[in-house]
Amino acid sequence: MKTNITKFSSLLILAALVACGGKKEKTAGDVAQAIDTAPALEIEKPQLTFGFIKLTDMAPLAIAKEKGFFEDEGLFVSVEAQSNWKNVLDRVIDGQLDGSHMLAGQPIAAGAGFGRQAELVTPFSMDLNGNGITVSNDVWSKMKPNVPTGDDGKPVHPIKADALKPVISEYKNSGKPFKMGMVFPVSTHNYEIRYWLAAAGIHPGLYTADNVQGQIDAEVLLSVTPPPQMPATLEAGTIYGYCVGEPWNQQAVFKGIGVPVTTNYDIWKNNPEKVFVMTKKFVEENPNTAVAVTKALIRAGKWLDEPGNRAEAVKILSMPQYVGADEVVLANSMTGTFEFEKGDKRAMPDFNVFFKYNATYPFYSDGIWFLTQMRRWGQIPESKPAAWYDETIKDIYRPDIWKKAAEALLTEGHLSSGDIPATDGYKPATTDFIDGKTYDAKDPIGYINSFKIGNKEDDSSL
Repeated sequence: MKTNITKFSSLLILAALVACGGKKEKTAGDVAQAIDTAPALEIEKPQLTFGFIKLTDMAPLAIAKEKGFFEDEGLFVSVEAQSNWKNVLDRVIDGQLDGSHMLAGQPIAAGAGFGRQAELVTPFSMDLNGNGITVSNDVWSKMKPNVPTGDDGKPVHPIKADALKPVISEYKNSGKPFKMGMVFPVSTHNYEIRYWLAAAGIHPGLYTADNVQGQIDAEVLLSVTPPPQMPATLEAGTIYGYCVGEPWNQQAVFKGIGVPVTTNYDIWKNNPEKVFVMTKKFVEENPNTAVAVTKALIRAGKWLDEPGNRAEAVKILSMPQYVGADEVVLANSMTGTFEFEKGDKRAMPDFNVFFKYNATYPFYSDGIWFLTQMRRWGQIPESKPAAWYDETIKDIYRPDIWKKAAEALLTEGHLSSGDIPATDGYKPATTDFIDGKTYDAKDPIGYINSFKIGNKEDDSSL
């Protein structure tokens, strides 16, 4: 049964929440004015269940729920932690979840031919940056002499994988393969750690139909470990380093078992990280609900990047039903700093970005980068023409839904016109990578062929 959220009923609900000391930080008059200027959405499915993994970048979901932004849209949302990324993907595809916090590569791989196939869409990018690469104390002690130091005696960042190369050789010569962890084969973490290693001439391995572990010709053996298990796996010596999101790099510092050596901000400045995903079927059957969900998440992203809100966000995320980590660990990165070696805490105001730099907009160019890396490392086994990249991502990334949501928020006074980018969905070419390579999403073939390590395309056949 469809629920028609009329102006009158919306006003009653929201005014009651204000009167009861609910999560609304606005007066009944403000609510009435917003409702008078915005057309009501007919919500097809008001009861929703969303999934997430216990990482700080799930914050927009927690904030949209705790600050009442979902309720403002007539949505009654349950937010449930999931055990791993495969479970997240399967439960969204099977309809057990209406949507979820997801790795940016997951909906793309599902539509591009790698892993479980499904028609998934993302109308909302959850954040920029937020990951790090951490190594064990033993590995860091061997890396550190290879790292330049500044006048203060501290390591100069960004630290490139060149400093790790002789350590890998030492392990190899002693008969030990060098093992590192990442969170999922199509995760940003997998592509970021591969990019970091390959930029220093270290081969991270290729995927083939017969080697789904991606370890063909690998000098570093990468394997999957769920994010919350990363520190314990490192401490046990099963892996010697990992790439993961927060708070699991800072947890290694807090526990004294490892040292973060770089962040993904330094690998690709202001890179996209997680996305919010629903099935194409859900969006087609519930188009207004999809817009309403996106509205709430955009508002949450904006709230997270407003000055003074991060301390409250840390308290919310520390709740056991969300990330459940200690506030001090969460605050290390969420409040604009990042700690490398214990005591070496540095200002990193853009380590976690949820709204600035059009962070919530699902840019086609962000998605195409993941497609180029899937092709580079063999997850997409066959050559594709340049047009394929554009066509594929436009079936998955849905800025049209984002725009409907943003325009409604503009009318309601929650956004300003400057918050809505004038774009064809493609960002300008950029060199903001640790190796200085130029990435132009409108030339994916040229980009793939610019790398020394990885698959190449035959321009003449495309």
